[in-house]
Amino acid sequence: MDEIDRKIIEALIGDARLSLKDLAAQAGLSSPGVSERIRRLQDRGVIRGFTADIDPKALGYSLQAIVRIRPLPGKLHIVQQLIQDIPEFCECDKVTGEDCFVARLMIPSIDLLDGILDRISDKAETSTSIVKSQPIRRRPPPLVIAGAGSD
Repeated sequence: MDEIDRKIIEALIGDARLSLKDLAAQAGLSSPGVSERIRRLQDRGVIRGFTADIDPKALGYSLQAIVRIRPLPGKLHIVQQLIQDIPEFCECDKVTGEDCFVARLMIPSIDLLDGILDRISDKAETSTSIVKSQPIRRRPPPLVIAGAGSD
């Protein structure tokens, strides 16, 4: 990945709806040149998609919780499927350590928390923390690895 690719990616991170003309101007290339670069970045898996950033609160989800989940013996795959099937779980990481999963749960009110967790409680132990604020929202990693040169 060279400096032009980084410029394109930074511009798309700022606004994924930029026109090819605007991207070309920022990258110092022609529109077809930018289009080809974007296609190559997608083919290499650097750009996985273009998404909308949705505010959960605007949809009525005023609370977020981080749930650490430890499946009971022999229940790992069942618990993983249950988490996938519960739409209020918007993210889940399979992790090392005592817990197998760390998941982010979106809920409209605290009253619904127990009902959602009860759907997995007979197959896993859970530990839940309510999110007070999010000082760093999900963001991409740096486009240049510290101490590494560019291609």
